[in-house]
Order: sequence, then structure tokens, then C-alpha cells
Amino acid sequence: MLQKGTTSAGPGSASLILDAIRVAGTISRVGISQVTGLTGATVSNVVRRLLEQDLILEIGRAESTGGKPRVLLELNPTARYAIGVHLDHSALTFVVVNLAGAPVFQETQSGIAQASPDEVVERMAHEVDAMILRSGIERERVLGVGLVSPGPLTSQSGIHLAPPFMKHWEEYPLDVRLSEATGLPVLLENDATASAVGEYWSGGTDREANFATLFMGTGLGAGLFMQGSQYSGASGNAGEVGHTCVDINGPQCWCGMRGCVEFMAGPHAVVAKAHSDSVLAQELGLAALPPDSEITSQFAIIATASAAGNTRARALLEESARYVAVAAHSVANILDLQMIVLTGQGFAAASDIYLPRLQETLSNSFFARSSHSVDVRLSRAAETAAAIGGAAIVLQSEFVPQRSASLVANVRKAGTVSELSTLSK
Repeated sequence: MLQKGTTSAGPGSASLILDAIRVAGTISRVGISQVTGLTGATVSNVVRRLLEQDLILEIGRAESTGGKPRVLLELNPTARYAIGVHLDHSALTFVVVNLAGAPVFQETQSGIAQASPDEVVERMAHEVDAMILRSGIERERVLGVGLVSPGPLTSQSGIHLAPPFMKHWEEYPLDVRLSEATGLPVLLENDATASAVGEYWSGGTDREANFATLFMGTGLGAGLFMQGSQYSGASGNAGEVGHTCVDINGPQCWCGMRGCVEFMAGPHAVVAKAHSDSVLAQELGLAALPPDSEITSQFAIIATASAAGNTRARALLEESARYVAVAAHSVANILDLQMIVLTGQGFAAASDIYLPRLQETLSNSFFARSSHSVDVRLSRAAETAAAIGGAAIVLQSEFVPQRSASLVANVRKAGTVSELSTLSK
């Protein structure tokens, strides 16, 4: 297995070239030199070694423009794989992605409920082993596991401050225990940041380098990407938009603040309000569910009823969407964003309510709207975005540990992706 952040072709230039190929999709050696600033000799040497390692492929030649036709290169998607595991109270999601960031196998199981951390780690390790066997992937091609969970996280002890339903997970060394159980390297990340990395790596943002993901699962958070790189903050917990205050006189949140948007309008709040409406709870069958029923499943029931015309259910979601739109507005204004991607099971279930509300709010009141708009879109893999992102973080750690902030801009400026259109038949 490759060491973190290196290939045998050389740690710096190899990573830069691999990222250039990934960003462009298809590119020639000359194109790589143009967008990375590396000399032609360096590019040729590194590309030769990457070809020997089977990490990239030559896919043909571009049409000649007067000189020798350029050989076009792509990532070899089957060269390496990574596994993503999303741990949440409501569900455990597993994915295997290839080197291009595309899922090749995925599975969602029931959530962790009140099971002990050790029991859940044993369950995750068993599923990781089973997925590798079922997918037919050679284990030596698996780089590691990206383990994703709600934050806030610390590098030493996993979940540092947990919501009430996950209190027994506080200070549990998640990554260490799962690595011991699987024999694979494990990287730990919060769900919102992971979803942003997954969107970027797999092309869900159309190469937009400044964007945020809003992640709604059991809770609500944001993942931030600035100039083509994730922004994690001093402790890796940037983007906790769910704990933005929207009512200074509101109820006390478990984080210590009052009137947090997650506490006021997140999935837990929507489900609680539905249960408090006895008529609605009876209509939707919520009243008959066990007390420990998964929040995301109950939220999906409310969303389905809303889409079917239940006005009470729709009113709850519209109220939630107004609060979430305020949080999105704040993030967009502070970071001057051009794109917000909605991910997670909550947005997947009720995108018909949230997406237009956020787009309307940002179209009407985003501070820099006279200069540019904010594109609000639903993730193409909203339900599995965090797990895909966890796997993408492993790939990124191995092959792109120090992305040049200007690389994406250079690729877009040079238009190297257009070389594919000149591929000789």
C-alpha cells in the first residue's frame, strides 16, 4: 500500500499530476505542464512511473494540430479503491468507491440505536470485510476506510461532544478501534465536511471551487470548500451551521447556545412538532411507532405526506425550510459562495420544499447578488453523500495531500478538458 500522501513516483509532483488528471478528466502531457507549471521532462518522467503503477491510462491520441498528436491520459479507476462508512443514529451507510470517486458498491443498514460503541465497531468491521469479498476487489488495492460521523470531533478521541441520543459515544476512539478491527488505515471526518469532499471529488459541483454543502441527516451541518480545497477550521469542525443562533431567546440547545437552527428546525424538531400535533401524528402513523424509531425515517414519512398533499405536514417542513434558508443565507454571505449543494437523507426526502425556499431566499437577499447568483442544487447522491465523501477523503489523503489552490482555475482557464473532443478515432 502507498504511504499517506506519496506515490513511488515522487510525493509532490506525482500528487500534483494525479490531481490535474482527475480535475481535467482527460489531458495530455503538454496540458499537464500548462496547468501545473512542471517542466515537460518532469511530467514525462512522473507519467511514465504512474503508468507503470497502473494508476493512469493512455486512452488514445488527439487529432494533430500541425505537430505530433498528443497522447491523452486518464485515471485508471480500478487501480485503487477506498471504503466510506457513515455512522449515524438513524443508519449505517457503506460504500466502496474507485479511484475516480465513483461508487461501485453501496449498502445502507439500520442505525446504531443504543448499541454500545464496541458492538457497532464490530458490526462495521464485519461489513467492510464482507463488501470487499462481495465486490471482488483485491484487498491490497483498498487504501483504507473513511469513517464519517456527526461532530464535533477530535483527532484523539472521536466524538467529543455528542447530541443527547449519542452521549455514550463521547470520547470513544472511533478511528483507532475500527482500524484495529479491520486492519486498514482509518481517517475520521464529520459528515458535512465529508459530503463536500465527496461532491468535489466525484464532479458534483461542475468544478466550482468555492461552494458549501448543507448536510441534513439526523442533524444539520455544512461542509466548506474554498479555492478548490476543503476548509476544516482549527479543530476540523468548521461548518457547524446547525448551531447558528436564529433566536437569542429560543430554547437551550445541547451545544450550550440558545435558539440554534438545528434545535429549532432540524429533523428532530420537525418530528417532535409532528408528534405534538395529535391529529397529524395519528394520520401519519407516527403515534404508533416505537419511542426509539429512527428520526430520518420519521422525517421521511412527514415529507412523503407533504408531497401527497397533507397541509399540516407541509406547514412543518416549510417552517423548517425558512430557518434553514436563514442559515444558508448567512453562510453564503460570509463566504461569498457561488454554489450550495444540499445533501443527506433529510434533503433527499424533502428537496421539493427546501431547495426552492433556499433558492428564493438567496436570489432575493444574497448580498452580492448584483455580482453573481448562488446556484442551489440537490446532490446527485444525497442519501449516500457522506459515506462517498468519507471514501473520497481517503483517496485525497493518499494522492492529493497538498492541492495547489490554483490548479482548478488553471485547468478551467486552459480548457484542457476540451482535448477529449479531439481524440482520434
